[in-house]
Amino acid sequence: MNKWKLRLQTLTPVQLIVSYYFIAVTVSVILLSLPVAYKPGVEWTFIDRLFTAVSAVSVTGLTTVQTAETFSIPGIFILAFILQFGGIGIMTLGTFVWLIMGKKIGLKERQLIMTDQNQTNLSGTVNLIKQIIVLILLIECLGGLILSLYFLNYYDTWQEAFLNGFFTSVSATTNGGFDITGQSLIPFKDDYFVQFIVMILIVLGAIGFPVLIEVKDFLFNKHKRFRFTLFTKITSITFFLLVIVGTILIACLEIGKHYKGMSWHETLFYSLFQSTATRSGGLATLDVSLYSETTLLIMCALMFIGASPSSVGGGIRTTTFALNLLFLFHFARGNKSIKIFKRELHEEDLMKSVVVTMMAVLICFFSVVILTITEPFTFTEILFEVCSAFGTTGLSMGITPDLSVIGKIVIMILMFIGRIGILTFLFLIGTKERKDNFHFPKERVIIG
Repeated sequence: MNKWKLRLQTLTPVQLIVSYYFIAVTVSVILLSLPVAYKPGVEWTFIDRLFTAVSAVSVTGLTTVQTAETFSIPGIFILAFILQFGGIGIMTLGTFVWLIMGKKIGLKERQLIMTDQNQTNLSGTVNLIKQIIVLILLIECLGGLILSLYFLNYYDTWQEAFLNGFFTSVSATTNGGFDITGQSLIPFKDDYFVQFIVMILIVLGAIGFPVLIEVKDFLFNKHKRFRFTLFTKITSITFFLLVIVGTILIACLEIGKHYKGMSWHETLFYSLFQSTATRSGGLATLDVSLYSETTLLIMCALMFIGASPSSVGGGIRTTTFALNLLFLFHFARGNKSIKIFKRELHEEDLMKSVVVTMMAVLICFFSVVILTITEPFTFTEILFEVCSAFGTTGLSMGITPDLSVIGKIVIMILMFIGRIGILTFLFLIGTKERKDNFHFPKERVIIG
């Protein structure tokens, strides 16, 4: 025991966080393997259980089995619990349990919280956790109540209505992408109220916990003056611009193809919902494989960008994309520094954004190469699956159940990396930051 304790003390916060996520996957596999979790007669292989566990912990939604046909009612609640665990974060729920038990949150725990939530300092981490828990539970309960009452119009019994309303709220808020209808939200393709509520829940889960907390402080602030942080401004603008641009592009590309003959409001809601879902939602109101190849490539790019930092989503994150664009724009204009909203960006943040993007491109590229060798699907289908897994989105062109064992392993790795984040993945094998004791003479290198 002392040996293991010493070993744990030598691990960095990043290594501990990743270890906790591995433990979460292991526990999830065990829970999903319980006979009470699935229906009698269902063939439930280990690789399928592992894939579902990774998908749930990473709140992706890709699955090799039909959720509605595989899981029993207790199994659905187990899956919802895992989605909650993965969406809010290991350390968030862990800290919540510690607070209930009266455990003192020390420096080590605060460092883990900071790492798990992508924070830059230790101050206010415990208060952040409390606010995240309250906000998410409040959003899920309110969303679940509204959907459950509305689903009474669709289901014969109130038990079915409330089960579907509860699970849909959890799946949408955590951006899990799982469904228990067997057809995602296609049964509600003409019901704009359900789509509107689900889109709101997806946005609230994907826009980032710090943004939600700042908006809450702004709405209930007793002081007259309130200043949003630069993070909130960049995140919110980028997030909603991506949704709007995605909606316009999907609508324009499909208006004479898949949307041909549809009314303007059908075109608007189909496009808006799918654009919102690419932030990391994973739910769909139509079969995305019916889209044109150009639209699918646009959706791949949107899923690759993903949600915001410190949210339930994956991808390179919206701020990374925004900083890359700002860097390109200012570099082209010959500016040595980047100034926005009367603030100047740190060079370290710009460097991180470039590193994250390059590493993400390399990971997705090699994943596509491997899958084109092992899987009998088209390039577009494979690229869509890879971007969906990395962005922890969960949208699919229907190839997930037919992936080979190697293909499933590749997708699981992508989902896991997408959940913990590229920087966490890079720091996983690293040590503490080192300062150079000496420098060599600098020399310029020809670029471009």
